[in-house]
Amino acid sequence: MTLVAPVEFDPFSDDFFAHPYEIYRRLRDEAPVYYSAKYNFYALTRHDDVTMAYKDVETFSSSRGIDLAMVQSGEPVPAPLVIMLDPPEHRRMRSLVNRVFTPKAVANLQPMVEEVIDSFLSRVDPTSFDVVHDFSALFPVEVITRMLGVPAEHRQQVRLWLDKTLEREPGSIHTTAEGIEAGIASGMMYFTLIQQRRAAPQDDMISRLIAAQVDREDGGITQLDDVEIAGFASLLGGAGAETVTKLIANAAVVFDENPDQWRMLQHNRDKVPAAVEELLRYTTPAQYMVRYTLREATLHGVTIPAGSAVMIIPASANRDERAFPDPDRFDIDRPRDQGVNVGFGYGIHSCLGAALARMESAIALNRLLDLMPRYEVDRAGLKRVTMTNVAGWCNVPVRVLP
Repeated sequence: MTLVAPVEFDPFSDDFFAHPYEIYRRLRDEAPVYYSAKYNFYALTRHDDVTMAYKDVETFSSSRGIDLAMVQSGEPVPAPLVIMLDPPEHRRMRSLVNRVFTPKAVANLQPMVEEVIDSFLSRVDPTSFDVVHDFSALFPVEVITRMLGVPAEHRQQVRLWLDKTLEREPGSIHTTAEGIEAGIASGMMYFTLIQQRRAAPQDDMISRLIAAQVDREDGGITQLDDVEIAGFASLLGGAGAETVTKLIANAAVVFDENPDQWRMLQHNRDKVPAAVEELLRYTTPAQYMVRYTLREATLHGVTIPAGSAVMIIPASANRDERAFPDPDRFDIDRPRDQGVNVGFGYGIHSCLGAALARMESAIALNRLLDLMPRYEVDRAGLKRVTMTNVAGWCNVPVRVLP
C-alpha cells in the first residue's frame, strides 16, 4: 500500500507559485481547516467556509491588515485602508469611494478606457508580443492613475512600485528591502500630489477626496487627513492595476489551452462578459486574504484560537466542486447560478472597482480578439510572478498566426 504524505501548504514556495490549484484541491478534501506550523497561520479553502469568513467580520477581522507579515507583526496598521477596517468605520470610509464607482460614473469612463487600451495595443508588434509586458501591465494602471490625478510621468512608475511591494522571495513572508523602498517612494509621491491638490484642486479623485466630509465614530464630521487620502489612493492605484493585469494575462494562457472557447468568442462577442466571469473564477487573480480572529472559531472539528492569522482563499473557493460542478473545466457558458464567484471578494469587502475592472477586461478581450483571432503562446517564455496575495504571469509571449 502506498502512503500519501499529508498535504503541505506553503504559499511562499516555488511549488505554490507554479501550481496552486492541486494544493487547494487536497486542502479542501484533506484539511479544510489547515494549520501551518511553519508560518503559524490557519487556512480556509472550501467555498462555504470562505464566504462565511468574509461575512463574519466579528470573528475574522481585517483590522490587522490583509497579508501574513502585517497580521502577525501585531503592530498597528500604519495607514489604515478601507480593506483593513471593520464596521462601522469601514462603512463610513467605503461610502466615500462608492460615489466614484456608481454604475453611471463607470459607464461614463468607457470612452477613456477604450482610448487608453487602444493606445497601448496600437504600439505592439501585431505578429509577436508579450501580452503582459507590452499590454496588460500597462493599461490598467494608466486608467486608475488618470482617475486619481497622477501626472503622466508617474503613472507607470506606480505599477513598478506596486510590483516591488508585492514581491516575495521564496520562503519569506516579508516585504523585500526594495519593496519597502518602493512603498515609501509611492507614499511620498501621493503625499506631494495631495499637497498640490490642496493648493489647486482639479477634476480628479484626489481633489474630491480632499473636499469630502466624513462622519466619524465619535459623531463628529471632519475631512480626510493626508494619511487617509494617501491610503485611499494607494489602495485604488494598486487594486486598479493588479487585478486586470493578471486577468488578461491569464486569459491569453487559458484560451491558448482552450482554443475552442476562443473560437466561440470570435463567433459571438456577446459572450465576452461571461468569459470575464469564468476567467475570474477559473484563474482568480487575488488568491487569498488574511484575517485576524477576534474570538475562537470551530470548523470541521478544528478550533481556531482567538488571536490567530487566518488565510481565506477565494481562489480555492472558486474551484470547489461543492459549489461549481466540474470546477477544473474552463467553460465560458458555465451557468452563472452554480455558485457565488468570490473572485472580487464577498460581503462588505467586495471589490470597490469591480464594475470598472469588468469593463476594462471586456474591452481588452474584444481588442485582443480583433488583433489575434488565431495565436499561440510561447510556453518556453512563460514566467509567473512570485508575490504575496496575488497570482498570475509576468511574461506571456504570443505569436499571432495567419
